[in-house]
Amino acid sequence: MTAIPRRRTSRTALLGAMCALVVTGTGLTGCSSDPDEGTNGVGKLPADQIQAKTRAAAESAKALRLAGNVVTSGRTYKLDMKLSSEGASGSVTAEGTTFGLLRVGEHLYVKADADFWTHADGKGDGSDSDAAAADKLDGKYVKVPAGDPSYKKFSGFTDKDVLLDGLLTLHGALDTDGHHEQAGTRTIRITGDEGDGGTLDVSLEGEPYPLRLARAGGAGTLTFSAWGKSFALAEPKKDETVDYGKQLPTS
Repeated sequence: MTAIPRRRTSRTALLGAMCALVVTGTGLTGCSSDPDEGTNGVGKLPADQIQAKTRAAAESAKALRLAGNVVTSGRTYKLDMKLSSEGASGSVTAEGTTFGLLRVGEHLYVKADADFWTHADGKGDGSDSDAAAADKLDGKYVKVPAGDPSYKKFSGFTDKDVLLDGLLTLHGALDTDGHHEQAGTRTIRITGDEGDGGTLDVSLEGEPYPLRLARAGGAGTLTFSAWGKSFALAEPKKDETVDYGKQLPTS
């Protein structure tokens, strides 16, 4: 009399295991026929409406973390930045050289090693005078004057609104490309020009934040995380800072 319930229990367990296997392999949620069940509902919208909602969510968020690669003007930049409306902190790597960026309000600082400063403007010749000047800046927060040509270049990596406005753009006709998963979060993917214009994964859980962007033309891939999570920003200590006044030194 007890064998039948056990077989039913075993069959139920087997079906549950098969369901879990399918979920793991495809990124779908449960064995429901509706992949949008239990989500924020944006997966049911047309691609242009999804894009509008994810842009609005990104713009309203107080903070985020952005990481990945961006290819522009033939150069590849590796970014790992925490961004907020109040400023930013993080690092950028370009051509094998990494430098730190810190912006608190309008005050912008660059922190790098001596080698970075020796070749910062492409004119350094490795002379003793170059090395001496660079050694003064080695490992220090160098305050970038607002009027210096470098200010606009560096601050672009620290401006949340500027970065997101430039990055969250898909080119060509928009369409959806199924349900996916990013770092354990269910997403709906939208594409531009059938993927040639870039792809963007949008969260189906909570706010429809953008979570992963593959830029058009292989121009880099970025992930977005820690949406709305504030982080500490503070001016560096005086003994850690070098202020060169109106213009940064050149080699």
